Amino acid sequence: MTTAAKTRILRFTPTQRLFHLTLMLTFLIQSATGLARMYHETSWGQGLANLFGGFSSALTIHIAVGIFMVCAFVIHLAYAIFLITKRGIAAGLRGPDSLVPGPGDIREFISHLQWILGRSDHPRLDRWGYWEKFDYWAVFWGMILLGGTGLLLASPLASSQVVPGWGLNVAFWVHRIEAILAMAHIFIIHFFVAHLRRSHFPMDSAMFDGSADLETARSERSAWIDRLSASGELEERLTVAPPAHRKILHLIAGLGAVAVGLFLLVGSLVHATRITW
Repeated sequence: MTTAAKTRILRFTPTQRLFHLTLMLTFLIQSATGLARMYHETSWGQGLANLFGGFSSALTIHIAVGIFMVCAFVIHLAYAIFLITKRGIAAGLRGPDSLVPGPGDIREFISHLQWILGRSDHPRLDRWGYWEKFDYWAVFWGMILLGGTGLLLASPLASSQVVPGWGLNVAFWVHRIEAILAMAHIFIIHFFVAHLRRSHFPMDSAMFDGSADLETARSERSAWIDRLSASGELEERLTVAPPAHRKILHLIAGLGAVAVGLFLLVGSLVHATRITW
């Protein structure tokens, strides 16, 4: 019996994948229920609301899932702090495996842009690219704005005891504008970079099965592969490709999420002129 070749490299732990799956599902639910309320004047928005049992049910689900997201965010903060203290403050915040942006990310962005324009070689990326760090910290920014304003708007009568009426109006518009920006970023930029670019089309399954193709990683993240090779960690991270049934499951889950996101994006753009802003 031959041993399956180890052609993939581990990128994400089961805990990290669980956090991503939780964020993906809750974000899609919040997007759908939020747009259902926002587009209640259109047949498209009414159809979305009906999927959740009507406008009232859509709001109830939106609030409940929003509170769940805030709780999950707090748990993730605790997880991140645990990892930083485990690795040591210096390594946890400034080490090569850190997601904290630094001056090198600016140089990496410029080099990547030059490569896109055909003026230089592909930059030597480490474990995280500058766009991945941006995506990670954008969640923090979004959770603070959306979570904070959402909690105020979840119970406006209670909130009005500590916030004036005009403050709730501001919170409403901050919540709406940030939600639109978040959906636009995820459904356009994140989907394209993660799944629709040529090297990963039709989907990058790394966040679903936890591993990436070794040769693709060697081409795109040469600094990471070289670092692991020099430290002797590369062999420990190599793994076999997932079985066919898992690949199909990951493909269905990933492309299903992309399809839902694009449906919401296109629907909201088509009907944008038919709602009262």
